[in-house]
Amino acid sequence: MLQLCRLNIVGMQHRNIVSILPCRVRCLGPYSLLAGKVALMTTPESTVFLIDVDNTLLDNDHIQRDLREQLLHTVGTAECDRYWEIIETLREELGYVDYLGSLQHLRKAGVNDLQLLQLSTFLIDYPFSQRVYDRVHEALRHLRQWGPTVILSDGDVVFQPRKIHHSGLWQAVEGRVLIYVHKEQMLEQVAQAYPAHHYVMIDDKLRILAAMKQIWGDRLTTIFVRQGHYALDDHANAAYPAADLSFDRIGQLIDYQPRPRT
Repeated sequence: MLQLCRLNIVGMQHRNIVSILPCRVRCLGPYSLLAGKVALMTTPESTVFLIDVDNTLLDNDHIQRDLREQLLHTVGTAECDRYWEIIETLREELGYVDYLGSLQHLRKAGVNDLQLLQLSTFLIDYPFSQRVYDRVHEALRHLRQWGPTVILSDGDVVFQPRKIHHSGLWQAVEGRVLIYVHKEQMLEQVAQAYPAHHYVMIDDKLRILAAMKQIWGDRLTTIFVRQGHYALDDHANAAYPAADLSFDRIGQLIDYQPRPRT
């Protein structure tokens, strides 16, 4: 059974947005989405691990390929191409990929409601748990030995939390989930939600890692995971400094030994 839950995430254009999420999901602070009875931290940890979702924990490229195939099957080549054009236009306007909002724009373009229902159902009911990378849960348990694991993601207030929850990742980090429009601009809020002497950021985008490193400096260890099309774009990545550490696969983090900190 789904109930309406009121969400409030700093960085979104609209606050107190009502969205459809499992009823056990609650908002416990002005800057995060948390599940159950998990509370924000007040005592600083030695280390907190901040971990991206798309193409870091979850194979988002695979999800997009599946969506493209569904679009081609449901609405044809022309409307499929138009959908991805809308995706990019809204990304520029909003700062994140708005999968569901782009369907609304397709509706304005004349796609009939039955087709939209098929596409929206495909997105909402997608088997996200099947797209979690190998050994992710093992890697998260490994990192948890040294400090809390926190999902730090960009995205909207409906589809992104649903993706995280239905993939099993929400539960894997015990409800410690932060979702912003531009996470690299929200480090003060991140530190307020999960105070720590040191942070480790794990991401597939060197741009994000470089931006966070510029702000936090030695307080942050950056880990670059070479998964997905952003991570493999050597031309774009050449514009940014290398991360502190680099792994080819997220599952390799099971061998990572963080430096002891006091």
